[in-house]
Amino acid sequence: MSPDDYCQKKAAESGSSFYYSFRFLPPDRRRAITALYAYCREVDDVVDECPDAVLAQEGLNAWREEVNAMFQGKAAHPVTQALYPHLAVCHIRAEHLHALIDGMQMDLDQTVYPDFEALSSYCWHVAGVVGMLAAGIFGATQPQTAQYAEKLGLAFQLTNIIRDVGEDVRLGRIYLPEDMLTRFGVAKDDLMNLRHTENFANCMAFMAQRAHAAYEEAFALLPPEDRKAQKPGLVMAAIYRALLFKIERSGFHVLDRRVSLSTPAKLWLAWKAYVKN
Repeated sequence: MSPDDYCQKKAAESGSSFYYSFRFLPPDRRRAITALYAYCREVDDVVDECPDAVLAQEGLNAWREEVNAMFQGKAAHPVTQALYPHLAVCHIRAEHLHALIDGMQMDLDQTVYPDFEALSSYCWHVAGVVGMLAAGIFGATQPQTAQYAEKLGLAFQLTNIIRDVGEDVRLGRIYLPEDMLTRFGVAKDDLMNLRHTENFANCMAFMAQRAHAAYEEAFALLPPEDRKAQKPGLVMAAIYRALLFKIERSGFHVLDRRVSLSTPAKLWLAWKAYVKN
């Protein structure tokens, strides 16, 4: 299996909404974004699929070394081998790839966030920086496009957090800011026991408002000159925001179930967003 085939398989198996936006890219850029996405999955899996914190730490350290080796032309892993040819052309920087690992490190080091500022820092490391990297691969030409991509990454991550509250609690993580839980009277005992309450629904509605605001801020930041090149990100936004709307319609019943969109729905949203933008 070639490095590109390995990344393609990794991306396809994830079932992520991101995969649907790759289809609209020319071959070289599609290979680059698929390799980047595979890198994100590999690093994320180190923490999510390894129950032993010591082994997870070793895994993150190994990826730091692998990123450094790639920039020295010595990539050993199929993902870095696939990503290496695109580094210069797509303006991929080592510090941004390391920032994602720093985000995974945060998952090892902390399980709660005191306020939205602290959560926003986490979101930048695990999503905002990925947005910037993706925007470069798609073909960003304007400095402001990086700001758009960061803000869109925040919107995506907030949507993920809303969707995955129950799943994350089972892993011992609470991404809802502590001051927000206090403000809405959400008891941690209710969260830990996956009890849906009116206070919880109100808290999640407030979180959803923040996500919607991030989407709107991102769209406003996208320069007209780069709108065509950034279509894949806009396709992803259409799918993710449709998911957020569906979660809202469910009354935020996300503690004991995972709200999702069907594959046909994702394909329809992707096509409609591509044509529209």
